[in-house]
Amino acid sequence: MSRPGSDPGLTGRQPSAVHGALSVLEEVARAGPGVTAQQISRSLGLPRATTYRLLNLLVQDEYLVRMPDLAGFALGHKVALLAGLAAAAAPAENPHDIVVELRGRIRGGVHLASYRDGVLELVDVDPDFPLSDERRLLSDLSSSALGTLLIAERRHDPLPFSSRPTPAMPGRGCFAAALRDATGALVAGVALALPEQRLAEPESLLELIAPECRRLEAALR
Repeated sequence: MSRPGSDPGLTGRQPSAVHGALSVLEEVARAGPGVTAQQISRSLGLPRATTYRLLNLLVQDEYLVRMPDLAGFALGHKVALLAGLAAAAAPAENPHDIVVELRGRIRGGVHLASYRDGVLELVDVDPDFPLSDERRLLSDLSSSALGTLLIAERRHDPLPFSSRPTPAMPGRGCFAAALRDATGALVAGVALALPEQRLAEPESLLELIAPECRRLEAALR
């Protein structure tokens, strides 16, 4: 008979069993496909009989699968399903918020451009560092780093970045990093408006903004 206020469907041993099953799943994920029951038992400090019982339950419920040679175990399709559902449920970041963060740590202007349908379009211009000649930037692609990325893409010679001096502003320059989709196609570009001397090491600039570029690529997908 259950005590008042207790859950008759949950015994004192069940939480321990659930914890053990989750620990086994974590160990298989950590060790990788082919890990054996003996290795799991040793790593987790579980009795061998308990380990086998948990493994069998997880295999029956398709959270684990036996390897073809029956010597070890790997994660099953239900784990992949749960991971996929979790990824789908995670809200995508707002590209504008990422650009704002980048502006907070770059001493210069930060602009975001789209290349949708193969056309350069400015979608997020830095209000504190307005473009010197937006009309020319859009009409003469060769005059800007953003345009140069698109020219290279059209020629099937993709670039990871481009840098150019700003014609209308002596001593100033522009660096642009390419943002690509899962197929590798150019979809957007991040441009930095900087003093021209800072363009001397473009690889360092690319490394500097790489974290935000990766986040922007994920958000734009």
